[in-house]
Amino acid sequence: MTNLKNICTQVRRDILRMVHAVNSGHPGGSLGCTEFLVALYFDAMKHNPKKFSMDALNEDVFFLSNGHISPLFYSVLARAGYFNIDELATFRKLNSRLQGHPTTHEHLPGVRIASGSLGQGLSVGIGAALAKKLNNDSSLVYTLQGDGELQEGQNWEAIMFAAAKNVDNIIATVDVNGQQIDGSTNNVLNLGNLKQKWEAFGWVVLELADGNNIDLVTDTLKKAKALTGNKKPICILMKTEMGNGVDFMMHSHKWHGVAPNNEQLATALSQLPSELVDY
Repeated sequence: MTNLKNICTQVRRDILRMVHAVNSGHPGGSLGCTEFLVALYFDAMKHNPKKFSMDALNEDVFFLSNGHISPLFYSVLARAGYFNIDELATFRKLNSRLQGHPTTHEHLPGVRIASGSLGQGLSVGIGAALAKKLNNDSSLVYTLQGDGELQEGQNWEAIMFAAAKNVDNIIATVDVNGQQIDGSTNNVLNLGNLKQKWEAFGWVVLELADGNNIDLVTDTLKKAKALTGNKKPICILMKTEMGNGVDFMMHSHKWHGVAPNNEQLATALSQLPSELVDY
């Protein structure tokens, strides 16, 4: 997994550079979910970056529900070949295709839904999964949502629907970092036992104890794929550390939506030496 580890390191460098350049964006969750998106796009998913289409026929498809971690999403899409890496330098600038939250009217390859409003991604993913069934398309749908995002009620309607309708070609992953913009999820609105809740709604649940370990992430995604097609949707509860990879950003919600200054950027990049090429 050395190559995937190198990609993770470079993606983290991209994230930091992007939010620093415009003094805006969400580094915390982006850094925390890096291994997941790298494993998804460079190992788990069947997809063709050079022939992107909105319908994704006979391809696996991913929907980012917690759209504020767009720096991570854009970096992975660029590094996977959906668009030129140089375009990362336009993040959050006027007339850029790389808006603060992913949108569709800019026609950025790799982005199939706008995800500025939390709570909607799983519903869209279930719709796409049902469309694949109607099209006799055996490929899979993946979604990612934050744990704080599960405080939105629409998620639980979607969770109930997917199990009731045997949507068994979807793998929904929850980033369980225990943090959201106003503090810890326990303090803002305690989510209780997520495993018991998803199972009670009829899902098969896998627990990923360290979502910042690329080997564990790839193995868990393989296990999840093996469980599809058995009349039940699959959920991965993935524990991560917000700000992972940069010591002063970890263990706090404070870097949810704060960009590093010049000195902090230099310190962070020194902790992430890369063999790949910066944009």
